[in-house]
Amino acid sequence: MAIWQPHLQTEAGKKYLGIVRALETDIYAGRIKPGDRLPSQRAIAEALQVDLTTVTRAFNEAKCRGLVEGNKGSGTYIRDSVQQQLSADKHSMLDLSMNNPPQPASAQLQQRLPDGIAGLIADERRMLQLQYQDSAGNPADREAALHWFRQHKIEADAERVLIAAGAQSALYAICKNLIPAGATLLTPEYSYPGLKAVAEQLGIRLQAVICDAEGIVPEALETACQARQVKALYLIPALDNPTTITMPLQRRQVLAEIARRYQMFIIEDDPYSALQKNPAPAFSTLLPKQTWHIATLSKCATPALRVAFVITPDKQAAIQLAAVLRATNLMAPPLMCALVTRWIYDGTLDEIATAIRIENNQRQQLAAELLAGYKFAADIDGHHLWLNLPAHWQADNYAKAAYSQGVTIVPARQFAITQTPIDAVRVSLGIATDSDALKQAMTILAGLLSQTEQPQRVVV
Repeated sequence: MAIWQPHLQTEAGKKYLGIVRALETDIYAGRIKPGDRLPSQRAIAEALQVDLTTVTRAFNEAKCRGLVEGNKGSGTYIRDSVQQQLSADKHSMLDLSMNNPPQPASAQLQQRLPDGIAGLIADERRMLQLQYQDSAGNPADREAALHWFRQHKIEADAERVLIAAGAQSALYAICKNLIPAGATLLTPEYSYPGLKAVAEQLGIRLQAVICDAEGIVPEALETACQARQVKALYLIPALDNPTTITMPLQRRQVLAEIARRYQMFIIEDDPYSALQKNPAPAFSTLLPKQTWHIATLSKCATPALRVAFVITPDKQAAIQLAAVLRATNLMAPPLMCALVTRWIYDGTLDEIATAIRIENNQRQQLAAELLAGYKFAADIDGHHLWLNLPAHWQADNYAKAAYSQGVTIVPARQFAITQTPIDAVRVSLGIATDSDALKQAMTILAGLLSQTEQPQRVVV
């Protein structure tokens, strides 16, 4: 029998609701199961350093939601039917929070994945490569990655290309290798939450740099470099997450020159440029000896592949990065790497990316029609948008109101490096199952925007 470890989900707002939300999350994740007994209310209050009345209120709310049962003296238990209930609730939500790519029928992933894996297993020569691999990647797969980069006009040498088990793994390894604890990493004011998690784990100090409609403001970057010694700058230069900005070539050239003068590395996170018809030159091309380039396939194909390609500044940097990857993930998944290699050479990977881009175009057009009259940033080739809220809406309250109507989105606070985030939300268009589901969700969001007053009570 599992013992629940009490914690709060702070985005719920009130503390008692934070306890309930945390309980729901742990039940759904399987960390606690039907029949498990909860700690006493007093023990939970002591663990969370909250009033006993707060925990009592949380227990009452959990009972009303059908999560727990029990009476005074016999303890409180997770109800037998709770997992089925939560699963049904989860599937009924319209999820616009996860930035997954859409999976249109034209991408044929449902057929291509099993067929591709079956073909690999049937090939005795390929089966020999489905063993433990070098932490930098199988040489054949690294060569395929180099071919893929060159197809997308990104130049690199074979000795500088590595394969990682996803972009997050690569980002952690690069930061671990490059930036000492306590050192400063520059990043835009709103940045990928995965970077914030990496920085927290490694003790890296994130410093926000002001952006405009074209990305990092050069004068602000220059000022930051003059103020203190900076090791690196983190960027998503194409279809930025969350702001959707794509830096034009001239801005990239200016930033690359500043980085060169101050001998500052650039960590170029590039999950989206493969979706663009005419991507701008990468920083790894403009400043190859100072750029760490990460290209994941999670956004242009599917997160299921768990494959990312990395270009390092030089051969020695590749050796050092491989050592960190060996200690953290050992290797990228051989089966998925072999499948990706086959898909690169036969054109399947680009066909999938094209199908996703076309679907993104259609979804962005639908969202633009439903949000007409409101301020938002978007790119036709991407699968998210950055919605600036009217003055009467605070981002957290808007997200909670959307949740109460069955739509999940992400408030600016989750991306903010600054202490005072703007009132904006990221809306991801890709994970909705089809255009009807997306239209339903976007209609709800547009309806909330049109309200001149926020609801007095939000159910979360």
